[in-house]
Amino acid sequence: MQAFKSEEISQLQIVEREELEDEEDLFEAIDKLTSHGINAGDVKKLQDAGIYTCNGLMMHTKKNLTGIKGLSEAKVDKICEAAEKIVNFGYITGSDALLRRKAVVRITTGSQALDELLGGGIETLQITEAFGEFRSGKTQLAHTLCVSTQLPTNMKGGNGKVAYIDTEGTFRPDRIVPIAERFGMDAGAVLDNIIYARAYTYEHQYNLLLGLAAKMSEEPFRLLIVDSVIALFRVDFTGRGELAERQQKLAQMLSRLTKIAEEFNVAVYMTNQVIADPGGGVFISDPKKPAGGHVLAHAATVRLMFRKGKGEQRVCKVFDAPNLPESEAIFQITAGGIADAKD
Repeated sequence: MQAFKSEEISQLQIVEREELEDEEDLFEAIDKLTSHGINAGDVKKLQDAGIYTCNGLMMHTKKNLTGIKGLSEAKVDKICEAAEKIVNFGYITGSDALLRRKAVVRITTGSQALDELLGGGIETLQITEAFGEFRSGKTQLAHTLCVSTQLPTNMKGGNGKVAYIDTEGTFRPDRIVPIAERFGMDAGAVLDNIIYARAYTYEHQYNLLLGLAAKMSEEPFRLLIVDSVIALFRVDFTGRGELAERQQKLAQMLSRLTKIAEEFNVAVYMTNQVIADPGGGVFISDPKKPAGGHVLAHAATVRLMFRKGKGEQRVCKVFDAPNLPESEAIFQITAGGIADAKD
């Protein structure tokens, strides 16, 4: 990867920011409701509940909204009517849908082979899940994306900030430094553009997601990492008796991730663990499947299976995706993050 001076990158980013400001906003701020007859006090109540955009408001059920203190059913009806005038949540043509897809940003993984496998990189507006055993490269890719997301778009970056929710204590800021140097970026500036939180319970994890809306409505975020999405659920819910409740709570969290991806045009990259699959069959030498069951399988747009190769090489296989063929790519873990495998 060609190195660039940090000054050049910051100049590029300033130019890109100005260009972005000229574009139509991807989301409508909740403040706009005041010009449609909703009083500022009610708008403040919505913000206190973690709703900062009209798009986000339309993603809540009326039952949820009436649960907010101080909002009656009549008020909620009026608020929803006003939001519908600002945001079109009805049918659009296929051509309009194609135009909306132009807003998708593809963020490089650091490996050309892996980028090609993913159709250009990790995409915004969707959830990308990586599952595999320990040491298969999932967290290494997360660290590399922390840096590559901050590259300008003309360098296959996302030109935005990164939010990192860590449930296993695997985030290493010192790991970011050599990766930033590899991309020719200022390590201090890169670290300043990453917001990090360590979650200890599944409830804490969910509350951290709710708090993100305020930050994402004010600053240009392009990536949300959850490493790993399932770990705390496996700890906080035990035994078959609690499985139904666990899956219900997991579904709510994944729904929140989907909404964040679509509301703020960010890429969501989440890692997942594997579990032994007794029904894997005798012909599979090492039968394992991703944790989380069908709930997680349906939430992730793109599912990637990581496994160890020889030495520092790793293999990534497209396990499930709506627009990608089931094929594989070999990459390797280097001091500077994820890179193409050497022969």
